Amino acid sequence: MASRLTELSVERPRSVIAVVIILTLLFLVQFPKIIIDTDPKNMLPAASPVRVYNDRMESLFALHKDMIALGIVNQDGIFNEATLERVARFTGEITKIKGVVVQDVMSLTTVDNVLSENGRLIVHPVMDHVPKSVAETEALQKEIYDNPMLIGRLVSEDKTTTAIYIPLEEGADAKVIADKIRALVKKEKGEKEQGEKEKGDDKYYVAGDPVARDTFGHNMFLQMGIFSPMAGFIMMIALYLMFRNITLVIAMMAVAFLSIIWSMGLLIGVGLPVHIMSSMIPVFLMAIATDSVHIFNEFYFRLKETRNKKEAIIETMTVVGPPVRYTALATAAGFAVLVIMHIIPVRVFGLFVAFGTIVIRLMSFSFIPALMMLTSDEKLMTAAGREDEESGRGASWLRKLGEIAFHRYRTVIVVGAVMIVVAIAGITQIRVNNNMVSWFKKSSDIRQADMVMNERLAGTASAYIVAEGGEIDSMKNYKNLKAIEELQRELETVPVVGKTTSLVDIVKRINKVLHGNADEYNVLPTSSDEIAQYLFLFGMSAKPRDLDNVVTADYDKANMFIQLKTWDAVAMRGVLKKIGEFKSSHPDLTIQFKPAGISYFNMVWNDEVLFDMIKGFILALIAVFIILVINFRSIKWGMISYIPLLFTIIIIYGFIGFIGKDFDMPISVLSALSLGMAVDFAIHFIRRFQQRYAEDRDIERAIIWTAARPGKGIIRNAILFASAFSVMILAPLTPYITVGLFIAGMMMISSIMTILFLPAIIRMLKGWVV
Repeated sequence: MASRLTELSVERPRSVIAVVIILTLLFLVQFPKIIIDTDPKNMLPAASPVRVYNDRMESLFALHKDMIALGIVNQDGIFNEATLERVARFTGEITKIKGVVVQDVMSLTTVDNVLSENGRLIVHPVMDHVPKSVAETEALQKEIYDNPMLIGRLVSEDKTTTAIYIPLEEGADAKVIADKIRALVKKEKGEKEQGEKEKGDDKYYVAGDPVARDTFGHNMFLQMGIFSPMAGFIMMIALYLMFRNITLVIAMMAVAFLSIIWSMGLLIGVGLPVHIMSSMIPVFLMAIATDSVHIFNEFYFRLKETRNKKEAIIETMTVVGPPVRYTALATAAGFAVLVIMHIIPVRVFGLFVAFGTIVIRLMSFSFIPALMMLTSDEKLMTAAGREDEESGRGASWLRKLGEIAFHRYRTVIVVGAVMIVVAIAGITQIRVNNNMVSWFKKSSDIRQADMVMNERLAGTASAYIVAEGGEIDSMKNYKNLKAIEELQRELETVPVVGKTTSLVDIVKRINKVLHGNADEYNVLPTSSDEIAQYLFLFGMSAKPRDLDNVVTADYDKANMFIQLKTWDAVAMRGVLKKIGEFKSSHPDLTIQFKPAGISYFNMVWNDEVLFDMIKGFILALIAVFIILVINFRSIKWGMISYIPLLFTIIIIYGFIGFIGKDFDMPISVLSALSLGMAVDFAIHFIRRFQQRYAEDRDIERAIIWTAARPGKGIIRNAILFASAFSVMILAPLTPYITVGLFIAGMMMISSIMTILFLPAIIRMLKGWVV
């Protein structure tokens, strides 16, 4: 069928190109319908247990999934009239921003403090008015630092930092709201520069997971829009330097962009949202499209030999067609197995990369031959005249590389084995982790804000531990509250835990203030009846949310807030480990502790996405091996062609382990690409070696010829893509830097290892395979 398609394209090139353009327009008109979804929550199915439980707890405790923190820092201390005025002013202005849950904004002016007067419980805002005198300021400061619940969350221990916590409505764009908050800050700074310097030197920081998430969502498409054209431009330059013909350059670039338009157009057209993973589809398709360089590489050699363009095209597709076809099948199958995974974006990613791969191969047998036929014969002959497998550019050193691999095969294999052993040692050091805040450079505003807030306050990351008593009023029971308190103290020994807050802290605070603020009463009352009375008094005096956030109306469940110093998934694992140890050491517990909240959810989706990718990768390895065996009609050759693939993967991940890079989502996605490219090179090398060996039964000459001629296509492929995507190291988002560096390294390692190790292995096993 591929042969007939090529013949049709050669005979009717204009008709083929016209059909491709019409189909491309149909996919292109789908793009205005694009829906972007960067919420990790939607990475998991709606029926996922963690998602269902999180939603239930957020509803039960009147919690908000997304929260932005505005940090205000004054090195001389925040307790001055100017800074406190700004806190009050910012709080008022923030409540006017659309998308903010106004009634739940938390700051010095809205959060309640628990006090007593003449034996009567009083609950009022921490700062009901801005103090106008030193005495008032000192009194406010004393009240605040007398309440441990406020320290670390609302104000820092060193009195230099305060925070405003801004909950967001469901579906609100955190980046848009963060930008509006920054605009308020910028306006404030401008007014201060005009004559308010005496009021204090404040610095402002906007932090929070939703800010990082939605900012990344906005930026990832901006970066793709900037760096994809840059990568494409560099590819065009590299292609022109390789083949010296602008039409062929356009043909190859067109194949890459056609596959991207068709795949993304279909994805958008069927109504699927573009997730973080599916935004990477264009990168992968551009990588896979570079396989077409093998067609041009062989075409120039054939054209020089036959001096007939049409005949050269047919002969090229005859000899290069089978490896091109099977590399497409192996790559498509490797990605297609992701369709059976649990995570929806992983399925979408795998399906549409597989579809794009098929499109690329379809274009290889139709669009490319059609454009070749419309290219000037004279220009092609001039460019083809420069190709020489004996002494042409690149061919001579590739011949030498092939000769070294063949004659010194034992040394080559021993060196490779040593590299594998060292890399395996590196793999054991890999840490599975994910942190969206770390996807920004350290110099970025988001990273800087997160760092400052975590240093000065209890932490920007949050989680919940829900205590379930199973009975109404079980959370008024002294024994149960004592267990919660003991768990809090245990969790606070975990280095990444900055603070814990629960119903226990409210009860202790009430007990203290009703006993003349005496420190010895900063404990839980041992009487359950007394606890119940305190909570009744508090419920009558405080705002509903003050209790709603920490206990249910029936008092059968209580919620513990945990502030973490990092959004790392491993941080939450440390918390869960400590809870497990606590349960083991308290076998008589009458309540259950269950995790919830954004940090816990991030850990779960991180693990599920990454381990789903690993499972998919293993299945892909199996599928690819089966295709390799079918391709070569030999288990032996299938195993040999598998070696460069395994070698590349082990070396890459060994390097990741040694440099201390976390195994996160961008790295996991690169696994699939490394599989496709390594298999691509191996199939081309072995297929062409077999073809040459069938013509010339001298194994040495066949291997050296393969290293010099098809090997040139392999190296061109690697250089082409490595040089193009190396520009991504200039990106402000670290996943793109990672993708750029690792694709460049992966391509070069895979290509060199194919040309170096396959000849050595074939030479060592010649009695078995030849």
